[in-house]
Amino acid sequence: MNASIAAAEQTIGKHVRNWRQRRRLSQLAFALDVNISQKHLSFIESGRSSPSREMVLRLAEHLKVPLRERNVMLLAAGYAPIFPERLLDDPALRAARTAIDLVLKAHEPFPAIAIDRHWTLVASNAVVPALLELIEDKTLLNPPVNVLRLSVAPGGLAPHIVNFPEWRAHLLARLRHQIDVTADQKLELLLEDLQSYPLPVSPAIESAPTSELANIVVPFCLNTPGGIMSFLSTTTVFGTPVDVTLSELALEVFFPADKSTAEALHAIMADRATP
Repeated sequence: MNASIAAAEQTIGKHVRNWRQRRRLSQLAFALDVNISQKHLSFIESGRSSPSREMVLRLAEHLKVPLRERNVMLLAAGYAPIFPERLLDDPALRAARTAIDLVLKAHEPFPAIAIDRHWTLVASNAVVPALLELIEDKTLLNPPVNVLRLSVAPGGLAPHIVNFPEWRAHLLARLRHQIDVTADQKLELLLEDLQSYPLPVSPAIESAPTSELANIVVPFCLNTPGGIMSFLSTTTVFGTPVDVTLSELALEVFFPADKSTAEALHAIMADRATP
């Protein structure tokens, strides 16, 4: 659903109320947070008062509304959107794209990817294709590539993830949190799709060893022809973006959780560098 359609279907008051309730805030608590009276907030939500452009942005900021949805709120209030949405290869984002490529390259020989708000693969470094060779259903690699489907689909990496039940639960929990934060309907459909996949039956999963990291993080443990690789993952986002595309972009970087994984990754990169 695009911003103009969403804006036409809901008043600004309904948007504010829905986001306030999503953030589990009472009218009084939110009014105190924004430093306005509860009566003023009530009038905005009921449609008895029309907020200024500055007030819409102020409310959205305190509610931590994503930039894309802030544009929707501005349209609903009768104002033009102010947050641009550009393609990543737009000249205006050249510096950001360069920074992304530098981070991905600098992380080699360890895997790193860039994804958008729907978990679509935007970019990756040179070691990632070697890991994706494990995927049997090559249609999963047809653009646009969804990295959650790569992980959860039976024809993807799922049969090779030795701690798949824990890793799947971790991914779905992240997705549910993202839905809670963004109210993105496409992500809700993605969650339903992922939950419909059957759990793979794999000797690697059934005999998965207990990781010493299990009590502090959920590692990503992948069974490869060269042995089990264990990773820790971190997520990086752009700070204070004012572009919709950048605000929805994330870098997922994976660090080796043990010495053998690090050595195996160095070997993979060495092999790929050999003519």
